[in-house]
Amino acid sequence: MKKPESAVRETKMKIIDVNGIKIGGGNPLVLIAGPCVIEEESLVLDTAGQIQEIADRVGIPWIFKSSYLKDNRSSVDYYQGPGLEKGLNILRKVKERIGVPVLSDIHDHGQAEPASEVLDVIQIPAYLSMQTSITLAAAKTGKVINVKKGQFLHPQDVEKIVKKIESTGNRRIILTERGSVFGYHNLVVDMRSFPIMRDFGYPVMFDVTHSIRIYGVPSSSAAGGEPWFVPFLARAGVAAGVDALFIETHPDCKNALCDASSMWPLQKLEALLNQVKQIDEMVKPWLND
Repeated sequence: MKKPESAVRETKMKIIDVNGIKIGGGNPLVLIAGPCVIEEESLVLDTAGQIQEIADRVGIPWIFKSSYLKDNRSSVDYYQGPGLEKGLNILRKVKERIGVPVLSDIHDHGQAEPASEVLDVIQIPAYLSMQTSITLAAAKTGKVINVKKGQFLHPQDVEKIVKKIESTGNRRIILTERGSVFGYHNLVVDMRSFPIMRDFGYPVMFDVTHSIRIYGVPSSSAAGGEPWFVPFLARAGVAAGVDALFIETHPDCKNALCDASSMWPLQKLEALLNQVKQIDEMVKPWLND
């Protein structure tokens, strides 16, 4: 494993600009939040509006996230989302009515171009993070690319994905940790992955809610996740110097159509953000020291 000669300094890191929201380089912590998958349009817009109000009160910049398609559901009977066209139309309304940038994930190279017409950030899912065709297609749009580190990858291996994206001339990259396989069905978050990936020169995000999923158990089951760990991991990740925090949230988690057992309740989001913001404000000056 590559061992940095010294701790990564913010001055080495590229600052990624998403519609005026600056990520990395010592800038304040950024929130990426929203329901796991797009459900009814009214629910999406209402949730985005509530998150906006919370972000305004806390004083944290944010990007809305929701998937128009969940193509990796474990059963064909599970809800997958409204699909590309309808889902992008709903995300466009979030941008126009709430005035916030939007992020969603693509699932094959053919979705990259139409998705880029709406999305401000294109996400490469963890399961597809080593797929060259989808990575290059996303990168060639020129949009900000958020790469989720596969659960099966060492953080050092993410550098190979970075080089694929850079080969297109695109250097608008965010790298996301979402846990690593720890035996069957379980994930563990290795805090060492944050400084390792930040050493590649790009901002690093922590997807805290996916890291507490229990795989092999339906996400609608109470046994499908351990959300009570979310505050502990979120605080630890921010203390480790992450540049953004990814939190899937829902106003009625138990009745959500995807990841019901792992999303963080919208009613508890503000209290958590107040905590992590204070930690971020303490940590960032030290990283710049």
